[in-house]
Amino acid sequence: GLPDAAGEELLALVQSLGGRTLGLFSSRRAAQQAAELLRARTDLPVLLQGEEALPLLVRRFREERESCLFGVMSLWQGVDVPGDSCQLVVIDRLPFPRPDEPLAAARAAAVDAGGGSGFASVSVPIAAVRLAQGVGRLIRATGDKGVVAVLDSRLETARGYGAFLRRSLPPFWYTTRSEVARGALERLAKS
Repeated sequence: GLPDAAGEELLALVQSLGGRTLGLFSSRRAAQQAAELLRARTDLPVLLQGEEALPLLVRRFREERESCLFGVMSLWQGVDVPGDSCQLVVIDRLPFPRPDEPLAAARAAAVDAGGGSGFASVSVPIAAVRLAQGVGRLIRATGDKGVVAVLDSRLETARGYGAFLRRSLPPFWYTTRSEVARGALERLAKS
């Protein structure tokens, strides 16, 4: 699910911009909790993957400037919303493969059996590609601007793979200070 602190941070970020948020979540439960939170505490239209067909949700998100679209892995690729309809991408957790993903688990087990680290050799590179794909939802055209907020502190704190994951991202300006990100979103909201 969505931890309370992550939910409060999500709420503050979305309110700073006034919607225009694509939420990429690690689980359907987390996406539902985020949608429930925003629906209860804001008047913004919140679109949730699974409540309507995905192409309809993406079209509404593109057309309704104040809307938010929340969903899971299928939104990490192929969602193309250029312009100011999407100026905040929120990622709740780093997108490591689930332990029950057969191919990744088999590859990691083979590396482990050979004396290496399956996590470092298989899971971290998969997470890097997925993270870059999710982050890529923000900048779809040359004039696009906005904020990517990763609510998982491991991006900053994890020794070894945190720095690797940060290096896999486009050369965005980086901060761990929430008030700085909210200030940038407030400026975008006024533009």
